Amino acid sequence: MSAGKTKGSKKKATLTTKILVYMVAGLITGTLINNLAPDVAFVQEYLVGGVFHVAGKMFIQSLKMLVVPLVFCSLIGGIVGMDDMRALGRTGGKAFALFMFTTIIAISFGLFLSISLGIGEGFDLGASASASFTAKEAPTFAQVVIDLMPSNILGSMANGSMLQIIMACLFIGIALIKSGADGKKVASGIESFNHVMMNLVHVVMSLAPYGVFCLIAKTFAEQGIHLIVPMLGYFLTVVAALLLHFIGTFSGLFFVAGLNPLIFMKKMRSTLLFAFSTASSNATIPVTLEACETRLGADNSVASFIIPLGATINMNGTAIMQGVATVFIANAYGIDLTAVDYLVVIGMSVLASIGTAGVPGVGLIMLAMVFTQVGLPVEGIALIIGVDRLLDMLRTAVNVTGDAATTCLVAKSEGKLNMKMYRDPDAGSVKAELDIRRDDMSPAKK
Repeated sequence: MSAGKTKGSKKKATLTTKILVYMVAGLITGTLINNLAPDVAFVQEYLVGGVFHVAGKMFIQSLKMLVVPLVFCSLIGGIVGMDDMRALGRTGGKAFALFMFTTIIAISFGLFLSISLGIGEGFDLGASASASFTAKEAPTFAQVVIDLMPSNILGSMANGSMLQIIMACLFIGIALIKSGADGKKVASGIESFNHVMMNLVHVVMSLAPYGVFCLIAKTFAEQGIHLIVPMLGYFLTVVAALLLHFIGTFSGLFFVAGLNPLIFMKKMRSTLLFAFSTASSNATIPVTLEACETRLGADNSVASFIIPLGATINMNGTAIMQGVATVFIANAYGIDLTAVDYLVVIGMSVLASIGTAGVPGVGLIMLAMVFTQVGLPVEGIALIIGVDRLLDMLRTAVNVTGDAATTCLVAKSEGKLNMKMYRDPDAGSVKAELDIRRDDMSPAKK
């Protein structure tokens, strides 16, 4: 049995390492193609636009395929399993407060670093001065509130409208509780299906290294490292602010809550690699849920509610980008911003993270809203689009970290964080599953 343990542990370690190795391989492959074969039709059409594009898109689609049924089943199961319905209100209130707090801290980091470094000062607009950008119109706050209520549950699921799905799950969960024995039968079936979906997550995760390779290779084959050079100041400032928030803010919150942040970061490694490669918080929901429940020990009733909500409205990484981009564009165009303008930027970024939830191109829409409020030219966004795809991957990793961190912090405050599982380095691994099966098959259990 010890051999089985070793084999299981090695297999788990190999998966995370394999994802990282394939990611680096994809970066090297994409960069080589961008530099050596940018105009080779066969390579661009059949390799970059063919194999890489198709395989990468299929991988993302497979992740998105899991999101709606997993969130639906997991959230309803969590609501039905709650002993006190008031706990749901407390959970939501604490999560929302943490989302807003960390968003304010995030954009403050972005503004502080960019102002201190003076990025964008003396920037040569050159031909880029004539570049244009047209942002999609953001919905009004009233429309956002109205859209919380789904008119067609199946339609909301088909469109992936996460806030509407969450609202529908709340009503269905409450109805199941009030339905007595019949409700328990339905809830039991939903719980069984949720178990099947979690196993399907493991199947998709086994394909991750290959999907990650294709996504990264395509991105760097099209973008190239050379795009970063003229925007190096902006790029490095965003990266520095993301790292500062990732390490400083979350570690500080964990220390206050009495949790070891190193354990959290270590167990989130594979999830962050998923987030980085897909650049989509929604697509990473299944992996984030799996990590929080089976590796970090957060109760399903907390994780199933906070993670989908956070993937929709919690955008720490995006808030950082807004702060840095605002200062960069203001300096590049020679526009002076006052202290009041910076306060407006902070306020607008927090509100926009809620008001533009679920809208395609959310980061640029939010940025356009901020620019409009402080009198900056919206077409200035065209200057940063070139490096935005690469930064979006980093922002998504920080966004997902914020969702998982909030889940653990709220679960800890509600007494719904399994500390033994949180501290167990093998929790959620293949080794742990083998140990559980061995215990179930032992003579004592029989």
